[in-house]
Amino acid sequence: MQNEVVSREEWLEARRALLVKEKEETRLRDSVNAARLALPWVKVDKDYIFETPEGGKSLADLFDGRSQLLIYHFMLGPDWDAGCTGCSFLSDHVDGALPHLNHHDVTWVAVSRAPLDKIAAYKQRMGWQFPWVSSFGSDFNFDYHVSFSPEDLAKDKVFYNFTPMQPADANDELPGLSAFYRNDKGEVFHTYSSYARGPEELIGTLMILDRAPKGRNEDSTMNFVRRHDEYEEAAKAPSCCH
Repeated sequence: MQNEVVSREEWLEARRALLVKEKEETRLRDSVNAARLALPWVKVDKDYIFETPEGGKSLADLFDGRSQLLIYHFMLGPDWDAGCTGCSFLSDHVDGALPHLNHHDVTWVAVSRAPLDKIAAYKQRMGWQFPWVSSFGSDFNFDYHVSFSPEDLAKDKVFYNFTPMQPADANDELPGLSAFYRNDKGEVFHTYSSYARGPEELIGTLMILDRAPKGRNEDSTMNFVRRHDEYEEAAKAPSCCH
C-alpha cells in the first residue's frame, strides 16, 4: 500500500509538523536520560562468581579496571542449542562500540547461564569479540530476574520487568540489561536495569529501519529477524530492462 502522493509544498508542511514531534521526542529522551542518571543505587553485597576463559571472576573483576559495567543478559540457557535470535540481533551491534565504550570508562560483558564451552562455540559461530561469561552455578541471573527455574514457572506469577507476569508469558530465560558502578574502595553498586523492549535503542538496525519508507515492516515485534548467518539472499526486484 502506497502513501498519499502530494506536492513538494504539501510534503514540506507535513514534514515540519513531524519535526515538531521529533523535537519533543528528543527533549523527552533527554529528560528520561537525566532521570535515569538520578536513580538511587543499591550496594551489591552478594558474592557472584562467573566462569570466564581466564578462570573464575567476581562481579568486581568483570569491570576490567574501569568504574562502569554494562551487563547484557543474553538468553542462552544451559541446555539451549543456540542463542536467542533477538539477543543475537542486538549483539551484532556491540563490537563496533567496544573501543568507544572502553575509552569512556565503560566495560560491556554479556552473561548467560549456558556453560562456557557452549558460549564459546556460539560466539565463534557469530564471529563476535565482546566479553561473554557464564553465570552457571550462581544466583546472578535469578537475582536479576532474567532466569526462571521450573519451580518459578509453576507458580501463579513470575517477576519480570519490575512487574508480576503470567508464567505462560515468560520463559526459562529472558533478556535484559543491567548497569553497575565500582568505586575506588572496590564497592559495587547496581544502578539500573532494563528489560523486554527496554534496550531496543541499542539496536541500530531498528533505528535505521524506522527511517526507511516501510519502517520495520513487521507483523509482530522483530518477527523478521534471523541470526545473521541464517538469512537467505533476498530476491532481487525484477528489472524493467529484462
